[in-house]
Amino acid sequence: MSQKAQNTQITDKRKVDAALLRRLANTVRGLSIDAIEAANSGHPGLPLGCADLAVTLWYHFLRYNPADPQWQGRDKFILSAGHGSMLIYSLLHLAGFDLSLDELRRFRQWGSKTPGHPENFMTPGVETTTGPLGQGFATGVGFALAEKMLAARINEPENALIDSYVYGIVSDGDVMEGVAMEAASFAGHLKLGNIIYLYDDNDISLDGPTSLSFGENSAQKFQAIGWHVQSVDGFDHQAIADAILAAQAVKDQPSLIICKTVIGYGSPAKAGSSKAHGSPLGKDEAKATKEKLGIPVEPTFNVPLADREAWTQRTSDLAPIYTEWQSALTRLRKEAPAKAAALDAYFKRAVPANIGDLLPKFDPAKTIATRKASEAVLGALGSAVPWLVGGSADLSGSTNAKIAGGGVVKPGDFAGREIYFGVREHAMGSICNGMTQQGAFRAYGGTFFTFSDYMRGAVRLGALMHAPSIWVWTHDSIFLGEDGPTHQSVEHLAAARCIPNLVTLRPGDANETAWAWVAALQRSGGPTALVLSRQNLPTLDRATGEFNDAEGTLKGAYILRPENDPTNLQGILIGTGSELCLCVDAAKVLEDEGYSVRVVSMPSWELFEMQDADYREDVLPKDVPARVAVEAGVRMGWERYIGLCGTFVGMSGFGASAPAEVLAKEFGFTTENVVAKMKALIP
Repeated sequence: MSQKAQNTQITDKRKVDAALLRRLANTVRGLSIDAIEAANSGHPGLPLGCADLAVTLWYHFLRYNPADPQWQGRDKFILSAGHGSMLIYSLLHLAGFDLSLDELRRFRQWGSKTPGHPENFMTPGVETTTGPLGQGFATGVGFALAEKMLAARINEPENALIDSYVYGIVSDGDVMEGVAMEAASFAGHLKLGNIIYLYDDNDISLDGPTSLSFGENSAQKFQAIGWHVQSVDGFDHQAIADAILAAQAVKDQPSLIICKTVIGYGSPAKAGSSKAHGSPLGKDEAKATKEKLGIPVEPTFNVPLADREAWTQRTSDLAPIYTEWQSALTRLRKEAPAKAAALDAYFKRAVPANIGDLLPKFDPAKTIATRKASEAVLGALGSAVPWLVGGSADLSGSTNAKIAGGGVVKPGDFAGREIYFGVREHAMGSICNGMTQQGAFRAYGGTFFTFSDYMRGAVRLGALMHAPSIWVWTHDSIFLGEDGPTHQSVEHLAAARCIPNLVTLRPGDANETAWAWVAALQRSGGPTALVLSRQNLPTLDRATGEFNDAEGTLKGAYILRPENDPTNLQGILIGTGSELCLCVDAAKVLEDEGYSVRVVSMPSWELFEMQDADYREDVLPKDVPARVAVEAGVRMGWERYIGLCGTFVGMSGFGASAPAEVLAKEFGFTTENVVAKMKALIP
């Protein structure tokens, strides 16, 4: 539909205006040079080398509407080599997005919309945060998969409303990164024909020629994993346009267009050298480069009127495509109202108001691992949150991160909800981020907690760019048992908790797990990690009155079992996850011995810190210094809640290979030890 209309602009006019495109490219180069020189910081090599291929893409192919940057029918452009950020900032400015010349002048300055690397939360028109090489490549695969999955749900035979491309510029450095190759393999397997990446193949990386460390045949490598590959001169506008058209014609393969370029193109002293990569050209070299390219040296930040008019014309050319798409949406509302309503629901991603009523009921007479409880929650909520999709990195049978009856996403069949990511933890993280940022879905990814290390780059980036992806991390402690320390998480809770804007929850039983999922679904400003047990845990009976409701999980910490004498609170036991019931058992023993102690469940530090001071004081009163925290992880950070004089029962080293009950005894996770630690603190 709209994509065909777009293509007609080029298909019916095979010849591009190379002189126009070269002029537009040189304006991009000039703006990039000026901004980097003004900041005395930045990466001129990529904007100088890639301006021609970028302008060809933006001026003739990319669908966008600067007045409606979040238009659902737009194509996505991802600058994976985000260090070359002045390329995209220049294009966004010229294309009419809300990015003024003043913002280009403030490149890399405090509070500007033009930070050193593209940030989706800072700059209108930037789809995703990039910079760490490989992340944009992999995140783009997530965008493309989400588009395919949405199309499978919404499109009608005569109304292909969802029909856009994910374009990107990737670099030599990107294709060296493991995360990119994991994602490329995944995209090739699923035959994601809506991906078209332009590869800036300039044979240079920061250390020098790529031949120092990179001797692969990239074309053959990508062909081997299912990509459609072409090679062109990165300065030949007609060849680039023809290659993009050819890529669009291939519906069952992602496309890589290898563009031979020159880093720092036009710079007499630095072109073709790593010297052009990450430092300003310098005043004299900037002048020489402009003169060689025929760009006016003065004034700086110059945009010729003819260029303004050309980009205005491009916006006018795109207007009918935007209008046609809106008409197609109106037609969908009339002819297929259920699908139109579903489309609205996907992008709204509203959590049902009665979600608490939808949660499964767990039998307190039975033990259940929180990973299994999580699966039950997904099954119970599946139909109520159709926008929740995801899977595991080859561990679905162990993480239980799957929605029963949701169907499997397969090559050419994207109607399902369960995604098999393969043994690709890092790519899974980036792909989930991309799917979530596309807007129609919330994506979750599951693996063993110890392998969160493998995906940490994506987790951190998701937190930075406020992507509300959900991580399901199971097998959360030394109580994995015989598999031993390589698979036993110890430092990982501390590592997760130190990532800003990542909310981590380690629920202590099945009911807390259910509310942990509610917390994750209600969170829209960043990612959430659910840290779950492999082993069965007791299900606390909330109906007896002994324990407070598990809905307290939403506040991060709550009084699980109040002290028996409210007038004489002597100590506080704080537990998370599988150690929560150990705190309960210790409290009962202490109570029998005449002590008055409280049990606080603290599944999430981050959520607890979001509560007001009065609530936090009510749960952990300052005048009760006798505190023992029990958690099968390292102590780091627990001083915040137990004070310097409190006691921590946990790990100070790695675990060991042995049955879980043996590990509990050897590492001090026993009722007797917890009781003794508390008694030693009470005056």
